[in-house]
Amino acid sequence: MRRASLRRLLLPCFGALVFVFVFPCRAQQVESMYGPLPVFEFHSGFWVNLHHFLYHEARARLAAGDNHASSAKTSGPSLKPAEQKIWDDAIAYYVANYAGRDLVVNIDLMLLKNQLEDFEDCDEVTGRKKPRCDAGLPGKIGPILDSVAPIYRAHWWGDQDRANRRWVIKVAPLVREQGVGLSERLADIYQTNWPKEKIRVDVCAFANSAGAYTTLDPLRVTIASTDPRNQGTEALEVLFHEASHGIATPVEAAISRECKQRDKPIPRDLWHALIIYTTGEVLAPVFKDSSAQKGGGNVPPQLPQPSVVPDALKDILTQRGWEQYHLLLVLYWQPYLDGSVSFDDAIAHLVSAA
Repeated sequence: MRRASLRRLLLPCFGALVFVFVFPCRAQQVESMYGPLPVFEFHSGFWVNLHHFLYHEARARLAAGDNHASSAKTSGPSLKPAEQKIWDDAIAYYVANYAGRDLVVNIDLMLLKNQLEDFEDCDEVTGRKKPRCDAGLPGKIGPILDSVAPIYRAHWWGDQDRANRRWVIKVAPLVREQGVGLSERLADIYQTNWPKEKIRVDVCAFANSAGAYTTLDPLRVTIASTDPRNQGTEALEVLFHEASHGIATPVEAAISRECKQRDKPIPRDLWHALIIYTTGEVLAPVFKDSSAQKGGGNVPPQLPQPSVVPDALKDILTQRGWEQYHLLLVLYWQPYLDGSVSFDDAIAHLVSAA
């Protein structure tokens, strides 16, 4: 589930960005040596990465119709027989209990994710050694994660954590330069306020099938660092598109209210299409400005250099079968973004035509 005010000048030394662990309560928060980034708070947490990796492997096995065979083929490294048994048992548990459920809508998976994020600084989640590290996880999932953790740490975690941190390093300059302006612009469009607290972003090697998703109460974003859809310019779009799910509630409420007044069903996914479209329109001048700075000496090597809005963002409405919504948004929502009609009039026209 996936806009302009004054912008700050780029710091000339972004190329020297390095990232550190912050101990003790945010052991895996990713920050810059120049201080925290605005708007977002990036984390590369061990437990939530392990959870999503097991979910990914279980989904792959379920899709292959194979609930019993060794996962070594899909997981990479060769495991010792004892390790393989523990790993396969964990995958089998995920196949039986989680793989058939959606990370975005299943309440059990959302609660599990949040709990694992909150205990990222612990080296266990059952509290056997440290009572403060008892995450209170339901059923057998706590002991299963504890048992498989040494295997994951030995064979996969190092590479995945480095991939997560490389992803943050690449997106950090744009977030630092544009984050405040974009958040203010989006909040203004959606007739609301951006959260005072930074939005937590858990960067994982794997997320869901869409490559990123958002959960609410609390508002948190999960994004896959290895997903090709989340690289380069698309990374900034994904961040603000996902964050918009938590702040665009006035749009959803306005659409619902307008439909109720007209005694018509709420158009499925109209508000989601609106978020995607709005994110693209707001980011378009940012991408153009970044491209114009190319060769000026102040642009760090990590900064993407797009000349247009990413093709993936242009095509996403069509890919989701929302071509009609795209047309309606151009006709009735774009005038609001341009400042020529009011929010209420734009929503009324959209709902009437949908």
